[in-house]
Amino acid sequence: MALPDKILKAFHVQMRACERLGSPFTARLCRLLPPALAAETPVGLRVRDWAGDPIADALALRVCGGLQWLARQAPDSVLGAVFPPANRDDAALAEALDATLSDRAGELLPWLDRPPQTNEVARSGILLGGLLHIADRTWPAVELLEIGASAGVNLALDKQSYDLGEGRVWGPEAAEVRIACAWQGAPPPLEAPLRVVARAGCDAAPINAADPEARDRMLAYIWPDQVARQARARAALLTAAGLGIRVERADAGAWVPARLAEPARPATTRVVMHSIMWQYLPEATKEAIEGAIRDAGRAATPASSVAWLRLEPDGAPHSAAILLDLWPGDLSLELGRGDYHGRWAEWADV
Repeated sequence: MALPDKILKAFHVQMRACERLGSPFTARLCRLLPPALAAETPVGLRVRDWAGDPIADALALRVCGGLQWLARQAPDSVLGAVFPPANRDDAALAEALDATLSDRAGELLPWLDRPPQTNEVARSGILLGGLLHIADRTWPAVELLEIGASAGVNLALDKQSYDLGEGRVWGPEAAEVRIACAWQGAPPPLEAPLRVVARAGCDAAPINAADPEARDRMLAYIWPDQVARQARARAALLTAAGLGIRVERADAGAWVPARLAEPARPATTRVVMHSIMWQYLPEATKEAIEGAIRDAGRAATPASSVAWLRLEPDGAPHSAAILLDLWPGDLSLELGRGDYHGRWAEWADV
């Protein structure tokens, strides 16, 4: 069974991205999976007949996430024996993939039904910069409304500590979650007195950070050879659980208008934020969200501001745009560019 060119391209693009982002093991998976998926297995057939855009749908990461979850559930299995920390050759890994795709299809297929949810907490180092710009221009107090919030770890960004390079630090020294994000260019105003006074999030398939099984599902999307990233994600999940953060199960196209229709807090900026999730939304949902934000923006007053902060791909290679819209004033800014995994941000002089 030959895989279509668009499927082969999707795995190749993801392989190169994993190489660039520091996961040689996941890059190997993406290189070895197409031959394994070419076999007449239920998983292979589902991948071959993929109806959407396999790159935009992160098809390769759906498969890799399911495989890592299986490996973590059974470390003594054929698959578990070839996943990190084991260091096996390509032949052993390919053999394990063939056996797993054939024998454990029933457990793998559900992973193809949902997009990856890395809920990458290191992106907080970029979102923080956007919030500091907001606090500097409006009010110190912000209400965070995150869509695609997954487990809600980025909603706890004010409870984390940050090493932002060149001696720049922010956040409580005793924080369990410590994030390194190299700020380059014209950095946001670290002295801005930012305070998070309320936080809420929604997701089509939320993860309960207080549930160990749910945590395992999210951690399956974090590449297994990135040990420090795994540990940071686990600490972030426990922090979110400790704060009692619960992400609502809701369609963002309905949730955002409903939240923005609620009475605004005085002397507070209401911030709708999201990161690396916009591509997964249907066009109608995007239009509903943007329309609701802009309607709320037009109704904003100096006493109650509205902001739209996002870190999202815009077609440029290897990084995402950091964008901010702010009302009143109808201000639209490209704050800079950021790494998908939050390792660095290049800030514009705005």
